[in-house]
Amino acid sequence: MSAFVAITGKIIIVGKSPDGDSLRFVPNNPAHLSRLAFSYRLRVSPDGSSQLRFEAIDTPETHYEYLAQPLGDAARDALLRLAGFSHVTFNKETVLSATPLSVPATIVSRMVEVNGRPVAYVFLGVDSGLSDGLPVVQLEPFLPRSLNAAMLANGMAYPTFYTSTLAPHRELLGAIAHGARTHKLGVWGGDKTAQFTLVTQSSIGPAGELILPKLFRRCTDYLKMRQKGFTGTLAEWLVSTHGKGTQDQDDEVWVGGKKVRLSSLLMQQGSTLGLLADVAQIVFVEK
Repeated sequence: MSAFVAITGKIIIVGKSPDGDSLRFVPNNPAHLSRLAFSYRLRVSPDGSSQLRFEAIDTPETHYEYLAQPLGDAARDALLRLAGFSHVTFNKETVLSATPLSVPATIVSRMVEVNGRPVAYVFLGVDSGLSDGLPVVQLEPFLPRSLNAAMLANGMAYPTFYTSTLAPHRELLGAIAHGARTHKLGVWGGDKTAQFTLVTQSSIGPAGELILPKLFRRCTDYLKMRQKGFTGTLAEWLVSTHGKGTQDQDDEVWVGGKKVRLSSLLMQQGSTLGLLADVAQIVFVEK
């Protein structure tokens, strides 16, 4: 895996559809992105921007397949405020105007994921010690100043770790998330991942129950297959996707020192479902 690289640039949101864990970033020097592992996957828009995937966090969805979760808009708005944007107006999910038009930022990344997004820690402005285009050897001291950490601290993001997330980073950011969880901030005040009802999409929609966003996405896709005639459980549907490359929805995860499939961590009795593992203790295998 490539070393972490600091890349300076700006965050833009006008004409875009930001959410709580993803913003569009325009680098000052686009060539620096080519130093990231799997840079061939990178998807760059005509305006030079790329969608980021914020490392180590996942926030309630605002528009997954045009479908949303409770607190989706609240998480998005929290991130935009933290990033320094105000007077943001929308047409549905697209930003029409904002003050300022862009915000200087530095990302620290080492890879591009399968959907073409740099997996990044995001910092406002230019942080001393994070020099454009240079490797970052010791990142831990900077992490508490990242937007990623801020979203965990205010409880508007779930900690969602992958095998690409370094263990010291998981430990540090996990402790920040634990503080928000202890005080039932944000998502922790209403999280139902351990046991929730799934009858229709509205069960987990904006007026329904809040669950881990990755599980929301799997449930959403499962319900669509139910409409097409699938009659099995969520776990059975996940198993049916094995061997389908990036369409394999049954994520491999590490939990309790063992590598298992997401399907094995699910409980379902009729319309009652639940994740049997603590969301903060799961590490997803990066695809």
